[in-house]
Amino acid sequence: MKPNYKQTIYACFVGYIVQAIINNFAPLLFLTFQSSYGISLSKITALVSINFCLQLLIDLLSAGFIDKLGYRASVLAAHVTSAAGLISLAFLPELLPDPFVGLLISVMIYAVGGGLLEVLISPIVESCPTDNKEKAMSLLHSFYCWGHVGVVLLSTLFFVTIGIRNWKFLALLWALIPIANTFAFAKAPLVSHFVEEDQKFGIKELFKQKVFWLFMIMMLCSGASEQAVSQWASTFAEQGLKVSKTVGDLAGPMLFAIMMGLSRLYYGKFGDKIDLKKFMLAGTVLCIFSYLVASLSPTPVLGLIGCGLCGLSVGIMWPGTFSMASASLKRGGTALFAFLALAGDLGCSSGPAVVGLVSAATSDNLRMGILAGTAFPVALAVILLSKRAKKEALTQ
Repeated sequence: MKPNYKQTIYACFVGYIVQAIINNFAPLLFLTFQSSYGISLSKITALVSINFCLQLLIDLLSAGFIDKLGYRASVLAAHVTSAAGLISLAFLPELLPDPFVGLLISVMIYAVGGGLLEVLISPIVESCPTDNKEKAMSLLHSFYCWGHVGVVLLSTLFFVTIGIRNWKFLALLWALIPIANTFAFAKAPLVSHFVEEDQKFGIKELFKQKVFWLFMIMMLCSGASEQAVSQWASTFAEQGLKVSKTVGDLAGPMLFAIMMGLSRLYYGKFGDKIDLKKFMLAGTVLCIFSYLVASLSPTPVLGLIGCGLCGLSVGIMWPGTFSMASASLKRGGTALFAFLALAGDLGCSSGPAVVGLVSAATSDNLRMGILAGTAFPVALAVILLSKRAKKEALTQ
């Protein structure tokens, strides 16, 4: 009887929802943590940096241990740590003398899960025998967007109807998703080696491939193009539209996530009829346009539309680069996906940082910060056009 890899792909879809939960749930509670535990907002917001820095470290280290540990054991560990972090979030701050230490430990536990999921899920889908890898990859990454939307909407609904004081129960409810998906992955068929051991690039050999570094730059630019606007979308909406933070969260990041998800869903459905490189180039050009609209538009509403267009334009960048790299470096193995995830996360950190630094240097002018962020999609467009002109590996 042939293995049913649809079960594996569905479990991977849920895996990206899990990652969306652990990245986006706690930030909704920052003000609650501040008022309930008397912790400074600067210490609480540092939890975001710790979360992503630890995920970066996992990206870096995983190239060396995932193949030895095995894909099934690694993906099960990712879900167990994700669930354990969410559960501990509900209990540790109360049990430990310093609530911040409890929050910190909880974040560190689920950050391990997040880092593992980011490295594991894409190659697992890539290894499954599907007709169109690019379609599957784009559809896969759309589930992070839908997970993000679901976390914000359902959590907001919970807070309004049941009360934000009961957030611990919600943390336990969200933990049920990685718990359930642990059982799904325990039974799902996995391709043990999508690249045979004797055919894989070693890390040193991978580093010698010039096209590898090109894809690393593309991933950095993709992550930066995405997060430079996404992380500031709420503030942009609040300042421009003069609305509350709750409305700003819904009008800014939610709009961005929905548009990004629609872009990935579209390519996931019709990707077999679309040239991936042309679609990526079109998305990059639209991204540049959207940055200019957001930063230079005379009205706040038009600027917010620019943020939405940015979400639509960046949707294909991350999964598209993954697919291109996998097709061009077939011997890359786990190390390829681990280092691509690392480059993407570095971009996710550097993009918002550039926007913030330039904004601060121009008297907190967020529009100028976003205008500076245009450098990332411009760099990506230059790479796509240059490789296309030279007819090198990127366009094969």
